[in-house]
Amino acid sequence: MKKVFLWSIVIALGGFLFGFDTAVISGAERAIQVLWNLNVFEHGLTVSIALIGTVLGALLGGIPSDRIGRRKTLIGVAALYLISSLGAALSPTWIPFLFFRFLGGLGVGASSVTAPLYISEISPAKSRGRMVALFQTNVVLGILIAYLSNYAFEGIGDNAWRWMLGVQAVPSLLFLLLLLGVPESPRWLITKRGEVDQARQILQIINPDAYEQDVQAILIGQSSQEHQADGLWAKPNRFPVVLALVFAFFNQVSGINAIIYYAPRIFEMAGFEKGASLLSTTGIGLVNFCFTLLAMNFIDRFGRRTLMLIGSFGVIGTLILVARAFYTQQFDAVPYYLFVYIAFFAFSQGAVIWVFISEIFPNSIRAKGQALGSFTHWFMAALIAFTFPYLSEKIGGGHTFSFFAVMMGLQLLFVWRIMPETKGTSLEQTDRTLVIH
Repeated sequence: MKKVFLWSIVIALGGFLFGFDTAVISGAERAIQVLWNLNVFEHGLTVSIALIGTVLGALLGGIPSDRIGRRKTLIGVAALYLISSLGAALSPTWIPFLFFRFLGGLGVGASSVTAPLYISEISPAKSRGRMVALFQTNVVLGILIAYLSNYAFEGIGDNAWRWMLGVQAVPSLLFLLLLLGVPESPRWLITKRGEVDQARQILQIINPDAYEQDVQAILIGQSSQEHQADGLWAKPNRFPVVLALVFAFFNQVSGINAIIYYAPRIFEMAGFEKGASLLSTTGIGLVNFCFTLLAMNFIDRFGRRTLMLIGSFGVIGTLILVARAFYTQQFDAVPYYLFVYIAFFAFSQGAVIWVFISEIFPNSIRAKGQALGSFTHWFMAALIAFTFPYLSEKIGGGHTFSFFAVMMGLQLLFVWRIMPETKGTSLEQTDRTLVIH
């Protein structure tokens, strides 16, 4: 079990880089806009270009995961992070900067597919939620460290933004080196390569008391899937496909990435000075990290659905309060509302999304299913990041946050009426429950 935990921590470093790469642009976007004299469209593209790469990386991430394996795909992801961070920091003009940020986005997208997938496939059923949540914990740790790093580099001169982006090369290189000591997913070895003996050796480390039963369960599951249409869009897989699409959609129309990417700008809209807004942003990162850690301790005890119900109520309430503050122009409490919003989001959607999507698909199409959920998540993230500056300027913060609140009301209905519970069951048992055989 100790080795499984260590492997999961190494893979979860991909989540740290995912979070860092996602949030670091919030401290650099204003300086880049001024440096290269970007108009509103160019500025929106600068912030969202990594997300466009992420959408593509998520869409295609399932292909190498299935063909060359989870481990080799993650090694490629680590290389993309390293090249992107150095290239963006050293870019002489806007176009090369866009290219290298796009490469980093590809890494984030592929990481969001492959890392949770890998961890879910090596984790025992009783602790799978906590193990996969390690990935999300590292995502929010990466966001927090990016905010702290941005704050630390803010006052060092005109090239501060280059240091903000370039420092990511250090954890990228560490991730690349540590991946060399991680084994391949045993479920991939059996279902995609037929290498049962090698998979058995890895499963023996994971579950020494019942590894042979695990091997047989995977083989039986593979055999049953071979006798049915196993394409992602086949009729038997319709329910998990709908669950992944809807869950990922709601995750982003909560407004979470608008707040993470544009937090300093939102605080400035609310009347805070630049230094204070950057510090408040760091507070958001800290709250996000603490409540993700809390959720990690409860996700296998209370279940995914319970966390989602609690979080939905909290997110709806705080979004209504933020919208009201913009309508009434009374901004004093906005940072506190956003801190509470982040706490409820981290305790629910933030912790649950990658766990839930990694659990609901059969072994034979899990990479494709994870890619579908991840693609939907990042497509919506890119859309919201691209449109948020325009919407907040044209229709105002009140209407924008009201829209997010309405969407979270619909999410509450989805969780209450449709979302199944997946805690404590093996991946093969979940397959039998959700897939129409």
